[in-house]
Amino acid sequence: MVAKEQAPIEMTEVGGGAHYLTFVRKETRLREDQLDALAAKARQINRNKAEGGERLTDNTLIRIAVDLLLDRADRLAGSTEDELRNSVSS
Repeated sequence: MVAKEQAPIEMTEVGGGAHYLTFVRKETRLREDQLDALAAKARQINRNKAEGGERLTDNTLIRIAVDLLLDRADRLAGSTEDELRNSVSS
């Protein structure tokens, strides 16, 4: 299956509603250390960013991680989570 290339998403309110409402809800299970690290990183980014702009959340970081994975999908190889992770991170 070939991934369809997506245009960058404009980070503004859409039709007078909240930007996050333009996304499809998808539930996933994460480890506790992943949740903690995501929340800490989102807080750090928000503290360090310039005034204004959108609020960045752990969901923002998850979407970025998914985009990076899909960009490297042709490198995915393996039959375990560790093998798959290693195949795209090396």
